[in-house]
Amino acid sequence: MRYLVTGATGFLGQHIVERLVAGGHTVRGFCRHELPELKQLGVEVVLGDLRSAEDCLRACRGVDAVFHTAAQTGISLRKRPFYEVNVDGTRHILEAAIASGVRRIVYTGSPSVADAGRPLEGVAESAGYPETYLADYPKTKAIAEKMVLRANGTALPGGKTLLTCSLRPRLIWGPRDRNLIPRIIERARTGHLRRVGDGSNRLDTIYVENAADAHLMAMEALVDGSAVAGSAYFLSQGDPVNCWEFIDRVLAMVGLGPVRKSISFKNAWRLGMLCEWGYRLLRIQREPPMTRFLATQLAFSYWFKTDRARRDFGFVPAISNEEGLRRLQTYLRSVYKC
Repeated sequence: MRYLVTGATGFLGQHIVERLVAGGHTVRGFCRHELPELKQLGVEVVLGDLRSAEDCLRACRGVDAVFHTAAQTGISLRKRPFYEVNVDGTRHILEAAIASGVRRIVYTGSPSVADAGRPLEGVAESAGYPETYLADYPKTKAIAEKMVLRANGTALPGGKTLLTCSLRPRLIWGPRDRNLIPRIIERARTGHLRRVGDGSNRLDTIYVENAADAHLMAMEALVDGSAVAGSAYFLSQGDPVNCWEFIDRVLAMVGLGPVRKSISFKNAWRLGMLCEWGYRLLRIQREPPMTRFLATQLAFSYWFKTDRARRDFGFVPAISNEEGLRRLQTYLRSVYKC
């Protein structure tokens, strides 16, 4: 099989690429920049931008299926990048895939598409989408996911139809992460990490190798007449963790103490409102230290039912939280020399 992986230089994208190569498949990575590791694996690299319909068409030509993992993430208050990458970029990939006769697309969504600014505990995919969002990231991911799922069944050249699904992994973590874990460690080291709320909130997470496995399993199950076609799925370890206990364990791996400073949710919410107002007024481009969306993410419980993924494509996490943390500790101690 010939696969395209968008965001192939990303954390999840690289793991998907490695599994495809190990399985003997031909892999093309669609990226904004080169990554030596991809060429060492024998991956064909197509440099381009999701915001360019022409680049997306060039990337999709000649492949059988697409893993669309690339996205604009973060809590920036700049709307344009989120809409250009998450919405327009996904539309470009869909249009390019249809024009090129690509048969299957597995889209990497986000559980935040179900987030209406309140705790989500034991929520299933049937909960749907809220009417309003606190940030542009979940809003644009919801718009993109709806496009992907609506595209399921679209007629392709040759008489076949496009098959699509969306996976919603929650807080991907593990060795080689260049975003979540390093940011937590940096904020702790500089004294800027504060517990938000009472510290009792429980979160779903997913170890990166489990997330990659789920993508390949969903792709394999994405066939005519399957329940996977046109569906969305929450993905997690199936074992929610206490947010702040988890963070404290990660910090201990690099010789840092637990989070001592705290702020109430009410005050974090107010600070988030103030930051959003001030940053927009002053047109500050960098991410604010707090937003209302971030306050809810740090203070509320978010865990989801994953029965649907288990039922429809047999996803059960192969690597437990404890084993994943052991592997993460080994990696972090080698990176931070501790």
